[in-house]
Amino acid sequence: MNLLSSIFGAGVQLRNTLYNKGVLRSRGLTGSVVSVGNLSVGGSGKTPFVLLLGELLQARGVKFDILSRGYGRKTKGVMLVDPAGTSYDFGDEPLLMARRLGVPVIVGEDRYDAGLYAEKTFGPQLHLLDDGFQHRSLARDFDIVLVTREDARDHLLPHGRLRESPRSLDRADAIVLTSGASSDSFPLDGKLVWRARRGILAKDVPTRPVVFCGIARPKNFLLQLRTAGIEPAAEAFYRDHHAYSERDIRELLKLRQRSEAGGFVTTEKDAINLRGFIAALEPLAVVTVKMELREAANAVDTMLHVIEERRRRA
Repeated sequence: MNLLSSIFGAGVQLRNTLYNKGVLRSRGLTGSVVSVGNLSVGGSGKTPFVLLLGELLQARGVKFDILSRGYGRKTKGVMLVDPAGTSYDFGDEPLLMARRLGVPVIVGEDRYDAGLYAEKTFGPQLHLLDDGFQHRSLARDFDIVLVTREDARDHLLPHGRLRESPRSLDRADAIVLTSGASSDSFPLDGKLVWRARRGILAKDVPTRPVVFCGIARPKNFLLQLRTAGIEPAAEAFYRDHHAYSERDIRELLKLRQRSEAGGFVTTEKDAINLRGFIAALEPLAVVTVKMELREAANAVDTMLHVIEERRRRA
């Protein structure tokens, strides 16, 4: 293993040991907390899964809010996401979740403080903790972890993309296999195993578009487009959570002209990060990423039952 990855891994293991032994303590909220997280840095589908889980809870009449760090925002402290706001203030993914689900989304570096704000403002209800597997300072009632095929053979940061070893899955309650992940590749004994598939909804896509995006695994998005019969004239990839500038727009327009493309296609998250520049790229198709969970009703019923039992015993 890479030396820096070994040092990183030792630090992660020490921190987890301190939590496991109670030296470091997790703080709990009045409402139940369901964490949705992963092992790697981006690209596992956490946000689409939170959106799916939110829709399933809404179908059951379960009230909830979402607690998020607000990665990429330029503001500090605990804030309630304004759906009419910008990624500069709240981060792209919290803004997307607030717009799609219409529920309170609270951002804060300390998710416990964000949860206190949520309960003071909206009352104790179920909290969905976005990207929460490593945020152990907030106690949770149910831990969901998404894994990909790449996670099974990847390395720890900074040599690879893993934030934790697959061995840490022993803390999870439910493990979601995504992106071709196999149950044989992970330690799943005694865990609930859910299988999910990501797809896209692409409408009114221009002929031979320029495909551009700033997401964790852009090649996967490109593959999904090609599977849907959309063949790009050109491609432009940026870092995850990229905030587009006027210079980026000029370069994209030049790329369209050089490639004789019919327009542009990008993701919902990128559309948020385009902000006021979005009109300059017409015609532009914004593709929605959707997550499908096998036997979703049974999965959510099991989750709610486990939470109820744990709360009863507490």
